[in-house]
Amino acid sequence: MTNTPREIRYTAHATAQGGRRGHSASDDGKVDVKLSAPTELGGDGVGTNPEQLFAVGYAACFNGALAAVAGKRDVDASGAITRVRIGFGPEGRSYGITAELESEVPGVDLATAQELVEAAHEFCPYSKAIRGNVPVTVTAVAPQ
Repeated sequence: MTNTPREIRYTAHATAQGGRRGHSASDDGKVDVKLSAPTELGGDGVGTNPEQLFAVGYAACFNGALAAVAGKRDVDASGAITRVRIGFGPEGRSYGITAELESEVPGVDLATAQELVEAAHEFCPYSKAIRGNVPVTVTAVAPQ
């Protein structure tokens, strides 16, 4: 199923050159990063990589979705923390990714927090974008 917005309210623009061993930047210069493969994949690990950038974006988007769905249930999730792990490895003749999300939702029991993270997973644009293509687990964890 394709999830197409009724209206585009914002469009991000970015350019990359050199693939995993290059450079990427947003058109406004707010993101400007050297790219390099992680040492686990034979790179020097000096720069960032696409998986880290995806993880950062997904964590922010998911945390916003979590706050939105919690708010609809009169739960304040402004103190929630979401950690994202993006795995990368061979898949057939190419490569694939996996996603693991863990969210802490202070002030609610773990069962309620799990309901909220599952609802956020249905609501989050990043989750919807990769649904059916990337294995994703979402788990509520007790606040540390």
